[in-house]
Amino acid sequence: MSNPDIVIIGSGIGGATIASGLAGSGASILMLERGEPLPATPHARDTRAIFLDEHYRPKEMWREAGGASFNPGNYYYVGGNSKFFGAVLIRYRKEDFAVMEHFGGISPAWPFSYDEFEPWYSRAEQLFRVRGSLGEDPTEPFHSIPYAYKPVPDEAPIARARAELKSLGLHPASLPLGVDIETWLKDGKTGWDAFPNTGQGKMDAQTAPLAEALKDGNIRLETGASVEYLETAPDGKTIAAVHYRQNGEAKRVLPKLVILSAGAVNSAVILLRSPAPAGAKGGKGLANRSDQVGRNFMNHNSSAMLAIDPRRRNDSVYQKTLMLNDYYLSDGKGGKPLGNVQLLGKIDGNMLKANVKTVPKFALDYMARHAVDWYLMCEDLPDPESRIMVDGKDIVMQWRRSNMQSLEGLTKVMRENLRACGYPIVLSRPFDKRTPSHQCGTVKMGDDSATSPLDPFCRAFDHQNLFVVDASFLPNSAAVNPALSIAAQALRVADHIRKVELFA
Repeated sequence: MSNPDIVIIGSGIGGATIASGLAGSGASILMLERGEPLPATPHARDTRAIFLDEHYRPKEMWREAGGASFNPGNYYYVGGNSKFFGAVLIRYRKEDFAVMEHFGGISPAWPFSYDEFEPWYSRAEQLFRVRGSLGEDPTEPFHSIPYAYKPVPDEAPIARARAELKSLGLHPASLPLGVDIETWLKDGKTGWDAFPNTGQGKMDAQTAPLAEALKDGNIRLETGASVEYLETAPDGKTIAAVHYRQNGEAKRVLPKLVILSAGAVNSAVILLRSPAPAGAKGGKGLANRSDQVGRNFMNHNSSAMLAIDPRRRNDSVYQKTLMLNDYYLSDGKGGKPLGNVQLLGKIDGNMLKANVKTVPKFALDYMARHAVDWYLMCEDLPDPESRIMVDGKDIVMQWRRSNMQSLEGLTKVMRENLRACGYPIVLSRPFDKRTPSHQCGTVKMGDDSATSPLDPFCRAFDHQNLFVVDASFLPNSAAVNPALSIAAQALRVADHIRKVELFA
């Protein structure tokens, strides 16, 4: 496969899912993944190795605008960050597709409606074998196809927490999850949230869509292939070559179509590092007539919250089965939206020690055994000055957080609720830039080439054979996990390519 019809850059949710959508099309497809398959070793279920020793974290460093370096929590394996994700496969709410006013400003609309997008959500749920339940969450949008599998069951302490929240008049609901819980627990009695998936228990990009895609003999995956830049044809209207490095050797491939799916940060970086065509107007690099590549970087505003009752042990193994959206569309009093609340995977002392190194381990173990652990997530709004940039070989992040009033409001109301449920101690701590809390928005789609790099099918306005299909395209971050929305759009784009682009 020297010069394939299509090159897909990246094997995360976007790249793997679009590959599965193109399987059987007859096109020759080369997937380039900079990482390698995640090895099955004892580290995979060892919380000390994962969280304290940071066995899986990348060695690279990024810079904050201003100069301070930090080690990002982005992973480079076949399957991308999804190898470590919490497997929450939830739809954006219908309201997220329209303009929504928040405390921090305006969340923009998508270039199409939820109703138009809904069938692709259903297809993505089937592909990832999502387990869930309809009728529990008042914000749940219309589903044309019900979940094929029942939700992952609550453990006893979580069933109790569900009942406690219901007693307050709230509407706790089952999280939609891509987890085969019986298979997961065969490899170890742990949660899956932030644990690497080395088996078949978690439906990540590798175990679900990529596994389906690679059944097609016309689709080939090359690992250890780090894409450095894209080269345009002399007229600048198309991508002529993909340049990458593999085992120290510089290589290039000449496809008819390029699908960039390297993630919200690295897709922007590849475009910014690529030489602009002669006479190109706009910003640096490719697909950047609008000067929006790298801009509008979003990363959910989120906090961990521990509800602690010293009188009761929480002996849950995995815990992460519950969400609460009562404050998603308003603050509960008719005001502006706050966000989503969901359980974290069950924490232990090692996980806490990674964040509070000065506290004795025995105290953290006691705290973890008596806590129910929650994740509070609020929308980060797009801002052109919140951006990813490149400075030589350095990746520079200028994250301008927005809408923090929503996180403060959600923290306050959930602290009150959990205390009312009988937890006398409620602690919270926000996540920082080291945690990739659903990075998105750096190569956004829209209807207008003057303000968006991509059209509604994620094709670059500037280069007719370039698509960008990963979290980059999201025009807003909403306040739910983005994986299912990325997968649904990847299937939609794959269908469009099959109908309109292939061999045209």
